[in-house]
Amino acid sequence: MLFLFLYQTLAQTNKDKSAPLTDMVKTMYRDQGVAGFYRGVEANILRACVLNATKMGIYDLSKGYVTEYTGWARKDVRTAFCSSFIAGFFMTCTVSPFDRIRTNLMSQPTDKKIYDGLVDCAVKTVKKDGVGSLWRGFIPM
Repeated sequence: MLFLFLYQTLAQTNKDKSAPLTDMVKTMYRDQGVAGFYRGVEANILRACVLNATKMGIYDLSKGYVTEYTGWARKDVRTAFCSSFIAGFFMTCTVSPFDRIRTNLMSQPTDKKIYDGLVDCAVKTVKKDGVGSLWRGFIPM
């Protein structure tokens, strides 16, 4: 999964002509070795933890609130829809910073290293673009 996201990110940030997967893999391996394929793995793991904790916790809580305030049954489709919408909103709030950092880490050029890891990337991103930039792309998510 991470490899596919890395490939997608590299393909999107490729400023030159379109390159096949094999060429991009060879270039990545030549410039950074095997470690290059794991750029952003820390951010991806943290993102997955935050995403699942938020999704499960908020969905269950919101389902209780929706049933309490509307009188709908817990298994009602309307309850599930409203609870999913609420959970999705809060999940996006908590996951967006990790997505931004992960994308920054993965979209570094293969021939140079801009960030020295998750924390360095977060600090440099906030210094350069401000705290609000961590939620860039919030609406499409």
